[in-house]
Amino acid sequence: MKQYHDLLRHILDNGTRHEDRTGVGTISTFGYQTRFDLREGFPIVTTKRVPFRWVAEELFWFLSGSTDEADLRARGVDIWQEWATAEQTARFGRDEGDLGPVYGYLWRSFGGEYPQMNGVDQIARLMREIETNPNSRRLIVTGWNPETCDDVALPPCHTLFQFKIESPATNPQSAIRDPQSKGILHCQLYQRSADAFLGVPFNISSYALLTHLVAHVCDLEVGDFIHTFGDLHIYSNHLDQVNELLSREPLPLPELEVVNADGLKGLDGLLSFKFDNLRLENYQSWGKIAAPVAV
Repeated sequence: MKQYHDLLRHILDNGTRHEDRTGVGTISTFGYQTRFDLREGFPIVTTKRVPFRWVAEELFWFLSGSTDEADLRARGVDIWQEWATAEQTARFGRDEGDLGPVYGYLWRSFGGEYPQMNGVDQIARLMREIETNPNSRRLIVTGWNPETCDDVALPPCHTLFQFKIESPATNPQSAIRDPQSKGILHCQLYQRSADAFLGVPFNISSYALLTHLVAHVCDLEVGDFIHTFGDLHIYSNHLDQVNELLSREPLPLPELEVVNADGLKGLDGLLSFKFDNLRLENYQSWGKIAAPVAV
């Protein structure tokens, strides 16, 4: 995936050294944007192995509204475990495993009185808007709540996403819409902070997958995923891994197929997806490259 290699090289060529809250230190740049045409293949890094099932299960966990790390671990995914320890959660007066108002809660109950689910269900609102007002410029879900962002060990890094529906093609001669054509769904993500080696490959594939799922349940075609960054960085203890990855030649992108999901429509359909409904065809990659997580 050339865009990902370009992103890493941009940091190496233009970044400056920064201290950070983890104490590890980074090479950081501020402000970067990349784009993926989802019609040209599913954007997943091929120069190291990315566990697609983990990407999908984490997204399903977000959509469910859960903030219990045990729910995610029950799906066989332990990528949030470092922030769910008794030591981490005790800082905020919560039990082990209770991550607080992170993605799932913010998406499904923004502004609520945690842990009560009495806030705004942004996913439900998004789906209503797509159905009733597809030309809206307000197809937005935000994960940044300044009232609660300091009440969790890891406040949301991918902070806001917006969908745009491009109208179906029209006949230029008659200006009559082709009834067989579908609208095209684009997605843009703003990410305030991005661990380029460990986090960004997950983030790219996660939001590409979300776009595919929303498009399916709304009877739309996928378009572009645009990824916009604030602080984009490589941790200083990931430099050897980045150089190893950049020495590898990217492989062709796979195709994502949604299967056995004809009946999954609207909000209920979106929340009912399982990993069995997804098939990543012809995903070829180089081997895994391990790197430590900065907590």
